[in-house]
Amino acid sequence: MWLEGRVWLEWVALRRDPIFAGVGVPDGEGRPVLLVPGFLAGDPSLDIMRGWLRRNGFRPLRSGISLNVEASSVLVERLARRLRQRLEAGTRAVVVGQSRGGTLGYGLAQRYPELVERVITLGSPIGDPMDIHPTTMAAVHVVRLLNTLRRGPRNIDLGFDRDLRRRPKVPVTSLYSRTDGIVYWKACLRPDVEAIEVGGSHIGMSVNPRAYREIARVLGDRRST
Repeated sequence: MWLEGRVWLEWVALRRDPIFAGVGVPDGEGRPVLLVPGFLAGDPSLDIMRGWLRRNGFRPLRSGISLNVEASSVLVERLARRLRQRLEAGTRAVVVGQSRGGTLGYGLAQRYPELVERVITLGSPIGDPMDIHPTTMAAVHVVRLLNTLRRGPRNIDLGFDRDLRRRPKVPVTSLYSRTDGIVYWKACLRPDVEAIEVGGSHIGMSVNPRAYREIARVLGDRRST
């Protein structure tokens, strides 16, 4: 986990990379992109990516999550309502999610494919959500206990878990790192999604220049959407 300190080096590298200045990035033409933060994080954690997308003509949308700790099924419904409020009739959004935000994006697309064009996950354990660092797992158990006390049934996310195991209904690209200090990299792999290794830290996925190049590539390829 100590390698997660590389996030500052990744941020500096991004600022110096041509991709951050828009070189090789397609014109967004107002295309909506929903950004979903990771576990224990909120929308501000993705502000750098949000600004990058906006400068390149996309319409980045906030998730409305200030602290990503609520039950997955609750958050998926909240994200769906948010998209319905902000999308024009007949349009869909690309969802980019970091860590747990990526699993939420996957679940959102499974339940509401009419709202989601495709999903890009950043260090998200969509293959095995529980294959994470023991320290993070301990925090997950605490949050689950609190959610049970607040909302009742412990099985509130059974439907979400089933959706996560099923074949994706929209194209999904999983960006991962073998040196991820939070999520075991193999947990980000599935035989039914595109997986691209970008290297770097888990926390730094939102400022990783290689991740930005892959996001730009996926956003520029609309043939499979």
